[in-house]
Amino acid sequence: MAIDWDRRTCARRGHVTYAPDDPRLRASLHAETALGEVWRCLRCGDFALGEPHGSGPASEAPLVPRGKVLRDLFILRFLAVERAVRGVFIVLVALAVWKFSNSQDAVRSLFDEYLDVFRPVFRHFHYDLDHSPVVGTIQKTFGYRHNTLLLVAVLLLAYAVIELVEAVGLWYAKRWAEYLTVVATAAFLPLEIYELTEHISWLKIATLVLNILAVVYILLAKRLFGLRGGHRAFEAERRTASLLEVEEAAKAGAPA
Repeated sequence: MAIDWDRRTCARRGHVTYAPDDPRLRASLHAETALGEVWRCLRCGDFALGEPHGSGPASEAPLVPRGKVLRDLFILRFLAVERAVRGVFIVLVALAVWKFSNSQDAVRSLFDEYLDVFRPVFRHFHYDLDHSPVVGTIQKTFGYRHNTLLLVAVLLLAYAVIELVEAVGLWYAKRWAEYLTVVATAAFLPLEIYELTEHISWLKIATLVLNILAVVYILLAKRLFGLRGGHRAFEAERRTASLLEVEEAAKAGAPA
């Protein structure tokens, strides 16, 4: 069963009505009932009881996303939330690296103390902590220089800022954010693929697949870099989905 994005959004956020100045166009959006006047919603097309939310020239009516455009907006906002969550997580990691760089020796001493305590316990279960890959990785980080760790923290913070900027732009369906998302995500794909060659995990695979799908979807659906007619075709598609545009086209084609 197909999802009716228009009615679903109106049920959650309410209808959007508008009274255009053009009498013939106004008549197609307005009706009188026993309960009072009703106006067609610019999103779902259903009639809503009460005064219109606005009036004026049809060209100044709000461009309400509907149909495929509304579905695309929902997907963009899903990607925006995913970027925001990832950005916040990376900020926390960057702060952790920064704090670790300032107390590296203390953390190393504490880690060694706990390692001495748990070594006999793990040995009882036939697990050698001294040859554990996880322990080895942690011990390697203790050998990193303070300046190196600071650089890592700064790079992580810069990456987090990019993710958060993408999130805000995608949420508001800004075209510059779509370009930024495609370029930034595609730039990190080789690194994600390299990480899979080092160690495979379901989380890494899922992240890689999601990023590839996001790049392909935004490229094609938003007609970036001239694909499928480019920006002009995208704007034409967006306006064709407008209820007022549909009514104006019907009015223009009707006999005088």
